[in-house]
Amino acid sequence: MPRQRIYRSKKKLGQVPGSVIYTGEKVKSQLFLEAFDFTKDNCSETQLQSVEHVFNFKDTPTVSWININGLNHVKQIEQLGQHYNIHPLVLEDIVNIAQRPKIDEFDDYLFLVLKMLYYDNDKNIVSEQVSFILGKNYVLSFQESEGDVFDTVRDRIRHAKGRVRSMSADYLLYTLIDAIVDHYFSVIEILGDKVEDFETAIFSNEVEEDTSKNIQDLKREILRVRRAIFPLREVLNRIEKNDNNLIHPKTLTYYRDIYDHLVQVSENIDIYREMIWSLMDMYMTSISNKMNEVMKVLTIMASIFIPLTFIAGVYGMNFQHMPELHYKYGYYIVWGVMVVIFAALLYYFKRKKWL
Repeated sequence: MPRQRIYRSKKKLGQVPGSVIYTGEKVKSQLFLEAFDFTKDNCSETQLQSVEHVFNFKDTPTVSWININGLNHVKQIEQLGQHYNIHPLVLEDIVNIAQRPKIDEFDDYLFLVLKMLYYDNDKNIVSEQVSFILGKNYVLSFQESEGDVFDTVRDRIRHAKGRVRSMSADYLLYTLIDAIVDHYFSVIEILGDKVEDFETAIFSNEVEEDTSKNIQDLKREILRVRRAIFPLREVLNRIEKNDNNLIHPKTLTYYRDIYDHLVQVSENIDIYREMIWSLMDMYMTSISNKMNEVMKVLTIMASIFIPLTFIAGVYGMNFQHMPELHYKYGYYIVWGVMVVIFAALLYYFKRKKWL
């Protein structure tokens, strides 16, 4: 029975633009709110109990990072959007996890969508949408659930490592994006190891029955990573070329550094993409060579036994007038001829290097 293709519509037909409808699968995740509010000399870290507590960080003179986990809590996200004057279409994009990495510019904030990639404990790739809103002195980040790649950023804020505590919110956004891009390198490294393992197995003829399926799965992983990474180059380009006063000119150098990293990651993705196609060709060639070896053995065996079968067939006929049948040494002579033919054919095949 043919497999049915399942179509999943991420946006319902006829839906009113700006409708905040969560399209993910983690519908039971808890709402988790954390806030880092800091200056060069002080830092406070708070786990907020309700979305109303986030409202206090909008107009403070300090730099604030508010991380919201739980996109299924759309009512709280709408309340947050109303207080921070976030456009309804932006709220819709935040909870629609099928968004392509992009950037939208508004008068008093920037909206960015990225894909956070990492491998879980079972070596399965995880792709999670992360949305950022950069304001004058704050950064709002939205995630589907707990668990991210920002632990190094949290540690730098807590212990005043690097420049993050002495810079403005645009630099904070840079550190968050940089943490995501750094994990792209970890994902690329694992993909590279997988490609090399397959290449070694195919060259050493250690392929298994499910090798073809595993190569196809790896190809899908590479394409999934490529779809998450390539559009981000356009996002960084627009940040570099925009004249929005939310990103200071001295911070653009750091964003250019992220762009350089993305170029490096993209080049590696293209290399592995070409290699995976080559691996499939190598695998099919290996299977074909094995089949050729089998066919060669069968052909040689058939070539040896065809003349022997002919002789046995001739003298196996039941005609009465066959002189050789009554010869005293006829049986031994036929056996001798068969052995000579067998040895001659083996010698001929070895001379031809077919054996």
